Amino acid sequence: MVLTLAVSGYRSLRDLVIPLEQLTVITGPNGSGKSSLYKAVRLLADVAQGQAIGALALEGGLQSTLWAGPEAFSRGMKTGDVAIQGTVRRERVSLKLGFADSDYGYAIDLGLPFRAGRSLFNYDPEIKTEALWVGEHLKRTNLLAQRNGPSVTVVDEAGIRRNVLTSLPSFESMMTHASDPRGAPELLALRERMRSWRFYDHFRTDLEAPVRFPQVGTRTPVLASHGADAAAALQTILEIGDPQALHDAIEDAFPDSSVEVTVTDGLFEIVMRQHGLLRPLRAAELSDGTLRYLLLVVALLTPRPPPLMVLNEPETSLHPVLLEPLARLIAKTSKRSQIIVVSHAAPLVNALKQHGHCTGYELRKGLGETLIGTAESPPWTWPKR
Repeated sequence: MVLTLAVSGYRSLRDLVIPLEQLTVITGPNGSGKSSLYKAVRLLADVAQGQAIGALALEGGLQSTLWAGPEAFSRGMKTGDVAIQGTVRRERVSLKLGFADSDYGYAIDLGLPFRAGRSLFNYDPEIKTEALWVGEHLKRTNLLAQRNGPSVTVVDEAGIRRNVLTSLPSFESMMTHASDPRGAPELLALRERMRSWRFYDHFRTDLEAPVRFPQVGTRTPVLASHGADAAAALQTILEIGDPQALHDAIEDAFPDSSVEVTVTDGLFEIVMRQHGLLRPLRAAELSDGTLRYLLLVVALLTPRPPPLMVLNEPETSLHPVLLEPLARLIAKTSKRSQIIVVSHAAPLVNALKQHGHCTGYELRKGLGETLIGTAESPPWTWPKR
């Protein structure tokens, strides 16, 4: 389980260290930083895929994602006696992301490039340093692997530090290039764990959404983030997953209804049987809310539970009567996978908080910075460049 999430310098997350539970709910008004927190966790997962630089480019580059306020607020700025203004910078410009789970911790520091010569890629961020350690926060004595500039060192079984890479490009992570089952097994294990994190954000359910049309189907134990393979994923649950849990989830939301998969010429399609109707309804006939709920059910009842699942505004398009059944399903699933829910729907948030293993944080803004109220930040140390 991820115990701590840390973000520094990313959009409104100037310096945020937040403890997580098996089920964590993040809420707050529009503009409070919920989406930034969701994107920060997703960016961490992109590091393990070797896609962090590309993901930042899609957001407009490092410059557009950096904290836009002053490095620090003076007492006068906080009281309003002095206008918000830039201060003398003491630290390097950087975007830092990190987390610690029950086994390992990892952090990455991305900064501005410093390259001689002309290149169209001179605006790409550089990975300045990375660190992997044992335990909940970094110390001098628990470091397992570290990257500084182009060099990567690991600590072997005898406790001896040795160089494994000396010319790692600034746009490549040690997570993807130094993982070795013999030389750095911990780095490999953490990379694979992060690669199995799942993110679900605004399934497409419009009239032209792929999920509304028959699709080629193969065994699909993991629903894709876009949801187009939902029919194959649903059939996989029925065959090798928990069909009773699927039945219960549908019954809880739509009494006397059931879902199944039809196959025509190798193309899979979801159909829904409802009490009183003489024929099943095809996916193309379902309302946005009904179809979106079915997609969430398929995602949550995966036969291959991930260590972490993040749901961003799962309440979108759902009728209020579906929020409590959804909350019950999320709470049940959180016993198999750690779940983070980002939501501004009070009925869903309140229903989730009724479960004993759930904790909730309400984000707010102060001087443009995202704050988490009274939550006590766990100890955290960033690796030095």
